[in-house]
Amino acid sequence: MTDTTAPQLPTDTEEAPVLTHSWADRRALRNGMFTIGAWLVALIAAIPLVSVLYMLIVQGGSRLSTDLFTELPPAGFEMGGGFGNAIVGTILMVLIASIIAVPIGVMAAAYLAELGPESQLGRVSRFLSKVLTGFPSILAGVFVYAVLVLAMGTYSAIAGGVALSILMLPTVVLTAEEAMKMVPRKMKDAALGMGCTRTQMIWKVVFPTALPGILTGVMLGVARVAGESAPLLFTALFSNYWISNLREPTASLSILIYNFSSMPFDNQIELAWAASLVLVLIVLVFNILSRLFGRPKY
Repeated sequence: MTDTTAPQLPTDTEEAPVLTHSWADRRALRNGMFTIGAWLVALIAAIPLVSVLYMLIVQGGSRLSTDLFTELPPAGFEMGGGFGNAIVGTILMVLIASIIAVPIGVMAAAYLAELGPESQLGRVSRFLSKVLTGFPSILAGVFVYAVLVLAMGTYSAIAGGVALSILMLPTVVLTAEEAMKMVPRKMKDAALGMGCTRTQMIWKVVFPTALPGILTGVMLGVARVAGESAPLLFTALFSNYWISNLREPTASLSILIYNFSSMPFDNQIELAWAASLVLVLIVLVFNILSRLFGRPKY
């Protein structure tokens, strides 16, 4: 005859068993060693980053003022000056790159995620997007120089924006594709079951749901191209004046840093440090925005 009595549960007056571990145990010792090792590696990896930030703050922070954002770069022996035109040029070319890369990237991501994920075109496009993530930036500048600069007969902000869009595009495509794949399949099937076409399903369900991830990809793409200098050397070149036409050479922070850091004048070197700090802050802002936009909302 089997015993059908229920197991006795501990009462409130009984003490719960205390779980302890000894550092002499092999697993506990190995876990502690790996934890300490991970912290040491993380601290070692943070040393270069902290050193660069400290140097930028010390060297460039002492020169920060409102004049930097409103005045033009000084000539050789001149004192003072600023790089307001370089800030405007950088923002303008990043804006042109975003206008080109974001619509194309999001549409390509929609095709890769929903319309033709396993098609031959989809596999080739996905492979090329991954290859472009490691594409040397200087080659993008050479390509746009041969295709656009020579055809226009001048360096310009348009050519600089096109070169930056080539570098920005794969980041937007791959990030937006993953964001769209994260949309639950049940939501997509429910929209199709209610009579929506695939286009309506993508526009009304997939895009709004995946919007935080898409914006994250856009912000990361902007953060990447904001500090590029090699492609701008071949496309936008540089200018010491405020931009008045998109079809003329345009100043940028990265090229200003490149030019001023090699000059034998203390004033220009100080401006290069200040411009480096401003550029790092701009990239930092875009990275923070990507984290905020990419935070899941429940």
